[in-house]
Amino acid sequence: MRRLYILLFSAFTFINVQAQNKFNLLVGTYTNTCKSNGIYVYEFDASSGDFKLKNSSENVVSPSYLSVSADNKFIYAVNENGKESAVSAFGYNSKSGKVSFIDKNDALGADPCHLINDSKNVLVANYSGGNIVVFKKKPDGGITKVQQLIQHEGKGPNVARQEKAHVHMVVFSPDKKFVLSNDLGLDKVFIYKYNPNSANEILTLKETVDVKAGSGPRHLTFSKDGKFVYLIQELDATLTTFSYDKSGSLKVIAETSILPKGFTGGTGAAAIKISPDGNFLYVTDRVDANNISVYKVLKSGSIELVEQLSTLGKGPRDFAIDPTGNYLLIGHQYTNDIVIFKRDKTTGKLTDTGKKIELCSPVGLVFTKI
Repeated sequence: MRRLYILLFSAFTFINVQAQNKFNLLVGTYTNTCKSNGIYVYEFDASSGDFKLKNSSENVVSPSYLSVSADNKFIYAVNENGKESAVSAFGYNSKSGKVSFIDKNDALGADPCHLINDSKNVLVANYSGGNIVVFKKKPDGGITKVQQLIQHEGKGPNVARQEKAHVHMVVFSPDKKFVLSNDLGLDKVFIYKYNPNSANEILTLKETVDVKAGSGPRHLTFSKDGKFVYLIQELDATLTTFSYDKSGSLKVIAETSILPKGFTGGTGAAAIKISPDGNFLYVTDRVDANNISVYKVLKSGSIELVEQLSTLGKGPRDFAIDPTGNYLLIGHQYTNDIVIFKRDKTTGKLTDTGKKIELCSPVGLVFTKI
């Protein structure tokens, strides 16, 4: 009897561990360059790196970046479509992977490129519009018309890319008291006080922080302890480290370049993410580089380069690390695939698994619970 109990317990434990290692991978795509349904949902096994398609949306226009609600019941997407751009809300059944359209509203700015949400609001960065817009959430998970619009003004020294404001990201501070926003056109990081319950002054400007002229700030991520911020600049591949305090202030403490020594081709730094344990930082670069840089994060907040390697595709726009930290998946906008790398948790190094997900123009990658 004891032997049977041990066998049953072992079997239950194995099944439970297997279940805990399975997640949904949500992928937002561009739909104007090849055949795509919009949002795709894959089941991903973080113990083996295997995957299978579960479901997809239907006839959604270029839902490039996605943000999932904390209760895992709703997906919010930017519809990146020039002057006809919108923001959409969807119901999300994580078990079946079904994505059900609820509603959408005008983004009031061309080419929205990033968004975040909490229980009250959906906040969106409009790249070509050069502004931030805030939608209130409805009880059914849908969104109201825009309740607040903040327009950035100015330009930078790069005439081709910084002719006006280009808001590229919005991100909550760890305590949700502030929202940080990178403006590629102005070489500034904007820090807004976040007032979630306000009717139309949800964001109020606290201060701005200048970065190197012509660098083009794109995306940032917080350290696991919330004391540091790492910012990648798209135009010149600068990686800036800031100290961050709970009053919402940033201070530059270090700068480096993600470009390999002697590199002379085109650069277009893209995504920056930190590993689930907070020990490693990853940054992708596009155009001619098409590589990913791996950095070790030290206790002081400083970083040390571990390795740089090819992403094995063209246009590594975004990537995601599964919640266990076992795998890192890189989406390639131009080679129409997601390459799956095994990740060494001790060294941070990446190894190609030979596995890839083939789909049209992947842009935004998000893991969720099933």
